[in-house]
Amino acid sequence: MQINQIYVNLPVKDVQKTRAFWTKLGFSVNEQFSDEKAICVVLKEDHIYAMFLKEEFFNTFTNRPIAKGDTTQTLLAIGVNSRDEVDTMVKTAIENGGSKYSEPQDHGWMYQNAFSDLNGHQWEVMFAEISQFPAQ
Repeated sequence: MQINQIYVNLPVKDVQKTRAFWTKLGFSVNEQFSDEKAICVVLKEDHIYAMFLKEEFFNTFTNRPIAKGDTTQTLLAIGVNSRDEVDTMVKTAIENGGSKYSEPQDHGWMYQNAFSDLNGHQWEVMFAEISQFPAQ
């Protein structure tokens, strides 16, 4: 079996502020799946999407309570094409209302940095050179 798409669904307080945040990071929006209750951010065209759902709408999909911004339910890791892109994305996120929750880590073959978005969701941004992965 192979998955051809993934939609990560996350609760948010304000859909329009979330739209502004992610478009300032350089991502596009799939308007077909976006309205006043949700925004569909395209992380990789035709493959990976983040669905940010207004909390009240998110609650219609589950009978469990929503984790608040001061808890960690999941860590979302995304890969980009260079170390500079890692730092640029984190810097832009922080400049637009996100926050830093850890220091950058350089493992030689992999570099990562991180931010929390407007709703406290934690995003690990990384660049890896698999050819430099240490031999076992």
